[in-house]
Amino acid sequence: MSLRSTGRALPTLVRIGLAEAVAYRGEMLVWMLSTTMPLVMLALFSAVARDGPIGGFGQADLAAYFLATFVVRQFTSAWAAWEINYEVRTGSLAMRLLRPLSPVACWAVENLAAMPLRLVVVIPVAAIALVTVGATPFAHGWGNAALFVLSLAGAWLLTFLVHVAIGTLSLWLEQSLKVLDVWFAGYLVLSGYLVPVAFFPPALRETMRWLPFRYQIGLPVEILLGEHGRAETLSLLGVQFAWIAVAAIATAAIWRRGLRRFAAYGG
Repeated sequence: MSLRSTGRALPTLVRIGLAEAVAYRGEMLVWMLSTTMPLVMLALFSAVARDGPIGGFGQADLAAYFLATFVVRQFTSAWAAWEINYEVRTGSLAMRLLRPLSPVACWAVENLAAMPLRLVVVIPVAAIALVTVGATPFAHGWGNAALFVLSLAGAWLLTFLVHVAIGTLSLWLEQSLKVLDVWFAGYLVLSGYLVPVAFFPPALRETMRWLPFRYQIGLPVEILLGEHGRAETLSLLGVQFAWIAVAAIATAAIWRRGLRRFAAYGG
C-alpha cells in the first residue's frame, strides 16, 4: 500500500475514529478516569511534604509535577495491544487485512482520533494546575514548549509501537496481554509516573536514563517543568528517538513474521 493511498484515506479514518470515540464516550471517560493515579500520588506526597520538601520538591512542586503527569498521560496513551488481541481472537484481523490500508496505520489513527475527547478531562485539570501552582513552573519559553511537544509526540509513538509489538505476539501466544502487564509494571515504577525520577538514587537514575520507560511519560513532564538545560534536554530526546527507532524495527519484524504465521494457519 502506498503512502499516497494512505494519505487519501486519512481524513476518512480520522472521521471514523472520532465517531467511534464519541459513540463510546462513556467507556472512554471511564478509561481516562482510571488513569488518575498521579492525582492519588499527589495527595499522598503532599501530605508527607507538609513537614518539609521531599527530594527538593515542595508541595507546589509536587502539585505541578503530578498534575503535569496526569495531563501528559492522557496524550501518550495507546490501546492497540488490546485491539490486536481481540481481533486475533475473534478472527476479525483477517477482514482488516483484506482492506487496502495498513492495519497499523488504522490502529494509529483510531488511537489518535480520541485525543479531542480527552481534552474534556485535560482542560479542567490544566486549569486546576494553573490556579493551584500558577504558570511559573510551566513557563520556560517557546523553545522549551516546542521541545515539549516533540517529546510528547515521541512518547506517544514509542508507546504505540510497543503496543503493536506486544499485541502482535498474540499470533504466537493465546493472549499477549500478560506480556503487556509485565511491561506496564516496569512503566509504573521506572517511567516517573508514580514517583518522580529525581527521587531515585543516582545509580538507579542513570540506569533509568537508558531504559525506554522514562521516555513514555517522564521526559515530557520533565521538559514541561524545565528540569533540564537545553543540552541535557536534547541529549534525552536523542535517547528517546533512539528507542523509537529500536521499537519501530522490532515492531516491523514481529509484524511481518506474525502475518506469515497468520497466513500459514489460514487466518
